[in-house]
Amino acid sequence: MAFDSLSERLNKTMRNIAGKGKLTDANMEDMLKEVRLALLEADVNYRIVKQFLDDIREKARGEEVLSSVEPGEMLVKIVHDEIIELLGTEQAELNFKENGITTVMMVGLQGTGKTTSTAKIARIAVNKYNKAPMMIAADVIRPAAIDQLKTLGEEIGVEVFSLGPEVAALETVRQGMKYAQEKGYDMVFIDTAGRLHIDEELMQELTDINNLVHADDILLTVDAMIGQDIVNVAREFSNRLPLTGLVVTKFDGDSRGGGVLSVRRITNVPIKFVGEGEKIEDMDAFYPERMADRILGMGDVVTLVEKAQEKMDMELAERAAKRMMEGKFDLNDMLSQLEQFQKLGPLSGILKMLPGFSQYSDLINEGEANDSMKKTKAIIQSMTKYERENPQKIRSTMKRRIAKGSGTTVNDVNKLLNQFEKTRKAMNMISGMQRNGQWDEEKLESMMNNTQQALDQYRSDPKNFRRH
Repeated sequence: MAFDSLSERLNKTMRNIAGKGKLTDANMEDMLKEVRLALLEADVNYRIVKQFLDDIREKARGEEVLSSVEPGEMLVKIVHDEIIELLGTEQAELNFKENGITTVMMVGLQGTGKTTSTAKIARIAVNKYNKAPMMIAADVIRPAAIDQLKTLGEEIGVEVFSLGPEVAALETVRQGMKYAQEKGYDMVFIDTAGRLHIDEELMQELTDINNLVHADDILLTVDAMIGQDIVNVAREFSNRLPLTGLVVTKFDGDSRGGGVLSVRRITNVPIKFVGEGEKIEDMDAFYPERMADRILGMGDVVTLVEKAQEKMDMELAERAAKRMMEGKFDLNDMLSQLEQFQKLGPLSGILKMLPGFSQYSDLINEGEANDSMKKTKAIIQSMTKYERENPQKIRSTMKRRIAKGSGTTVNDVNKLLNQFEKTRKAMNMISGMQRNGQWDEEKLESMMNNTQQALDQYRSDPKNFRRH
């Protein structure tokens, strides 16, 4: 993911300074030198780096820090707060109209994922904001974009308006807006044309469309992999169009992230969405504070919970948990939980969202983890219904058949059965404690309530949450 190398460098630096019993000019300057190198290596604009370090230096020399019981910890907090300042102090929402049709123009160069991003954000409008959107295929320069948008529209259940590549983009938008009004849509996404580079013809077309619809949002799609060019592209577009936000794609790639850190300060255009994969659901709103947490290895529990609520079948998960507590857990449940877990994405990404575990994410070999999960699923799926429900009754001849059917070995089957047996015993122990009154419903409910209260506190005041 973007920021991985930056996060690793900063985490090491922050751990070193946090362990200092006393903060001096010398060890603070050593820390700032490391931060400077980390930011420059991440391709952050050098002017931004200089201002960033000056701001930290000024705040760190304040009496509140120097007199603090843990000055190193206070310095970490200052760095965290300054990263939030770089990214934007709060989430930038879509600009919804109270009445009438909310219009969103999607603009950008070719190859940045603009058409796909249009559909992804339209899906968010449906699922998160309960909107009834329509998409207009106004990229008439590239006929494949029209077909692509129609395919994506079918996938997310959103209608796509198009007059084909023969009709000019401005006329397509004009008739599309009229159609949206007649059909009662409350939101329209306009997928505009892109170019390999910014030219006068492109900018004039976009200006004409905006003069026609007076867009509530003009979102520029930029590729995280192009580094500092994000700033250059955003600046050129913002000189000609009243941009309201950025959509950063390929955020899950190997980009160093410097352009993303620089763009808000230089162009004053906030990041509204980030795309972290090719699937239609791989698009999320951008939360500056959560991203700052992840960069400094503090995790991002709220996003992980939200992702679980969105992607997992919570009713199925609750039913499996209940069966666990009742001691009825079998291999069908194990397979179901494995499939649910896979929906959350790569294991290394999950670890980065857990406070204190980001440092272990690099230890995960995603290839091996995926192979292991595939092997486990193949073994369980090669069993009969009886064998899944009664794994303790699986005999040698059955194991050989299961191994052959799953393309594995008998040893692999034995490992899975041993792993399942350990899980089952642990669940039975908890279940027994519950039955004996050592772990009653009230205690379980109290624990769940405490967890929910902690999450609510984190949502409302994450800084205080960490402090206490």
